Amino acid sequence: MRILLVGEYSRLHNSLKEGLQVLGHEVLLISTGDFFKKYPSDILLARKYDSGITAKFKVGIYKLFGVDITSRNIKNQFFKHSEQLKGFDVVQLINESPFVIQPQDEKAIISFLSEHNKKLFLLSCGTDYISVSHAMSDAHPYSIFSGYKDGSFAKEKYAHMKKYITPPFKALHDFIYERVSGVIASDMDYHLPLLGHPKYVGLMPNPVNLSKLTLPKINVSEPITIFMGINRSNYHTKGIQFFEEALSIIKKKYGDKVKIDIVENLPYAEYIQRYNKAHILLDQVLAYDQGYNALEAMAKGKVVFTGAEAEFSTYYNLKAPVAINALPDVDYLVNELSNLIDNPNLITEIGERAAKFVAEIHDHVIVAGKYVEVWGTN
Repeated sequence: MRILLVGEYSRLHNSLKEGLQVLGHEVLLISTGDFFKKYPSDILLARKYDSGITAKFKVGIYKLFGVDITSRNIKNQFFKHSEQLKGFDVVQLINESPFVIQPQDEKAIISFLSEHNKKLFLLSCGTDYISVSHAMSDAHPYSIFSGYKDGSFAKEKYAHMKKYITPPFKALHDFIYERVSGVIASDMDYHLPLLGHPKYVGLMPNPVNLSKLTLPKINVSEPITIFMGINRSNYHTKGIQFFEEALSIIKKKYGDKVKIDIVENLPYAEYIQRYNKAHILLDQVLAYDQGYNALEAMAKGKVVFTGAEAEFSTYYNLKAPVAINALPDVDYLVNELSNLIDNPNLITEIGERAAKFVAEIHDHVIVAGKYVEVWGTN
């Protein structure tokens, strides 16, 4: 099977590609590398005019003519490769806006892909029309829009997500759903909003290439190392402020018994090196399932504070925790961290279960086989 993967988000498509290749499929990945994370791609489209003096020029052009030159430039780069992007059995979009450009430019690209290839699938991974609409509702006690609803963050910070429910992006959503053979969710945060939708074909666990990971044997001894990586662009949607407050209390409570390592906006390769020696990783609060960073850390035997709600545990029929369900409650987070620091044997037990869970559920070859099955039957 010839497969074209379009866009990248937290290395998901890279890992899926590697699994598909093990199964003997021909795979091409085209993306912009997911901003500062700089993930590899067979065809890498460069984002231009996003920083420095060229960004000011870009804003001026947009105000005068209504043209986003970054968006237009990425579309032009895409079509320079048009002959390479035809004749695939399956094309999968990482998101409704796979290149994070203007809806009219995404439409031109997606129209071309739909016309010149056999099947088009959409991955609900990251914010899109349905997931944002769901998060803006009161369907669950908390969501990525909690800070928007309670006023703890300026509403302007959510503009990059709220755009998905504006008329141009709603039109893009409708345009894509008319053309896709099916929509796949990457985890529970996207599965729950899609339940009952006629285009929804099911949840595919995030693929993790374990062979790419260094899986060190963690010696649980003092100081207990707690790691947190901050991406300032999504700080307000991850609930990082709850972790920061909890860590401040933990540092005062335990002193030299703990080591707290906090980093910001690191490229992926540097990021994973920094957390390798950590016992505990703080991932995100406002989620119901694990994202890619959490899963890689779990594969390495870390205890990860992340989304692990009842819906997740029920879906996978878990009898014991494989991660700590992080809630937007500082006292709760302090108690959970304290329990691990006071009982380091729990770090070993949960870490071992976490690694086993990722190996059984998220192995990239196993997941790739499930994708092939879904693509073939829809």
